[in-house]
Order: sequence, then structure tokens, then C-alpha cells
Amino acid sequence: MIEGVQEMKTSRMNLLQAVNSALDTAMSGDQRVVCLGEDIGKFGGVFRATSHLQEKYGKQRCFNTPLTEQGILGFAIGLAAQGSVPVAEIQFADYIFPAFDQIVNEAAKYRYRSGDEFNCGGLTVRAPYGGGIDGGLYHSQSPEAYFCHTPGLKVVIPSSAYQAKGLLLAAIRDPDPVIFFEPKAIYRASVGEVPEGDYEIPLGVAEVVLEGSDITLVGWGAQMVQINKAAEMAATVGISCEVIDLRSLLPWDQQTVADSVTKTGRLLVSHEAPLTGGFAGEIAATIQEQCFLSLEAPISRVTGVDTPFPLVQEAYYLPDHLKIYEAIVASLAY
Repeated sequence: MIEGVQEMKTSRMNLLQAVNSALDTAMSGDQRVVCLGEDIGKFGGVFRATSHLQEKYGKQRCFNTPLTEQGILGFAIGLAAQGSVPVAEIQFADYIFPAFDQIVNEAAKYRYRSGDEFNCGGLTVRAPYGGGIDGGLYHSQSPEAYFCHTPGLKVVIPSSAYQAKGLLLAAIRDPDPVIFFEPKAIYRASVGEVPEGDYEIPLGVAEVVLEGSDITLVGWGAQMVQINKAAEMAATVGISCEVIDLRSLLPWDQQTVADSVTKTGRLLVSHEAPLTGGFAGEIAATIQEQCFLSLEAPISRVTGVDTPFPLVQEAYYLPDHLKIYEAIVASLAY
């Protein structure tokens, strides 16, 4: 827990409420912070993440946009370039692609192309992502790897209510544009004590959730639920797992993962996105470069399948704790 947070009064919140609390905290502390997106005003957005913010801060600071993702990001970039601190909501991460050009060709390059004379570093893009809600192929995707390929951006994904508030506040105040993916499968399922006050969790720093000696398990977002379940299963047969929640993918905490793998000799990375081009490949390549002589088995990837996200086959597609457990056992038996 971050220094000073222990003394704060806490309330029991789910991840969605923690996001709302972070936005409320940011808006109350900085008049430049504005929220924009589809139906986020009086309606509060499809998941109600912005509930009551328009009532509290007015229509000038929490307002609806037309149903055009490219327009949302274009407008938000302009706001940020002029000194505002916009938090733009994309209703589902699957619909971030119409805004892809604005994000990777404009927001990410603003500072670089001007020689740091101007930028849109105050921009944060929030987007619910991932499966687990039977949303089918247009409401279940995990597009984080696309943005991790783009210098100039930061990519952040919380896995708990406490993380969601602290990371979102840090993202809003970061000097670079941040893509903040929220795992909608655990919006209401992830519940914990969250400080009511203002706190930040540093971006780019992983959390060692569980210390172990036999294998390192790495993930982020809702996948941490499955990874922790797999680690518990492994413990029943005497396998000691070290569990790491990356929290930030760009930049990602290479040192924490490398130190862990040097100790355990094995690495498993799990994410919901498809295998090919998934961020697990980047982690595997980096760790084999840094820890090659420490590895006792090939690095394992337990991921989604290289198909469009299915509807009735969602359970088959998603990497669950049983698939992760099988990969753990296979790695130890190598």
C-alpha cells in the first residue's frame, strides 16, 4: 500500500465505484479535469462509471458526445493541447478502433513532432475491455497490445478496486497520454477497501501479489482472478508460485519480472487477448534475453485463441484457472 494511504478512511467499493471515486476526486481537485463520452452525462454511461458527476460538476465538465469515437478522441486531444485535462470514455474497448488513428498518429506523437513545444499529455482514455460477460465478438476484445506498440503512450490495466482508483488518478495526472483499460468482467465482482481520499499508485511498477519459488505467473486485469486460483490449486500439490500483477503494460516493470524469474527459473504469462501478437510474446522475448541462463523450462503462454471472440464458446476461448494450472504442471515437469 502506498505510503500515507494507511491513515486514510476507507469504504468498501467495487472496481466500478472506485473508478467513479477517482474521477470525482480528480474533478474536485483540478478544475481543468473534464469527462466526455457517449451517454456519460445524466445517464452515467452504459456501466454508470460517471454517475452523478454531471450533477456535481455541471454540463461543462461532464458531457455527452456524438456517437463517433474518432470525434471523441479528436475533441479530447484538442482539449488537452489547450490545457484541459480530458478523460475520454470509449463505451467498449472494441469500439476504440475508429479512434485508432487519432490515438496513435496524433496523441502519441504530439510532443515528439513539435520538439516538446506542445503536447496533449493531459489526455486519459478510459475503456472497458475483455470478456466474461457473454458479449460476443464486438463487446469482449482485449486490444491492449495494439497500443503497446506505440511510443508516446502509456497503457494501464487495474485488477482491483484499490488499484483502479490509485492508478486512474496517477494516469489523469501523468504527463503522457494514457490508455486506461478497465476489466468489465470484474467491475462489480472485485470488491475491497478503498481509501476515500486522494492517492496514486505509480505507473510502470508491478505488484508481487504472492511470493514463491518454483514458477513465476504474470498477468493483468481480470486474468489475475484466474492466475490466483491456479496458484492456489498448484499449492495443494506442493508447487510454490510467485504471482505478479503487471498493472502497467507500457511501460512494464521488466526488473521485477526478471528478478522473479531469476529466482524461480520458470515463467508463465496469461492474458485474454489472442496468442499471436499478444503482449505475452513481448514479455517472453525480453525475459529470455535477460534470464536465459536461469530458465529451467520454456516460457509458457496461456491466452485466448486466434479467432474472433466467440459467443456460445466463450468459456472455451477464455484462459481459465484450469488451463493455467495445467501449464504450470507441464512447466514443472519439463
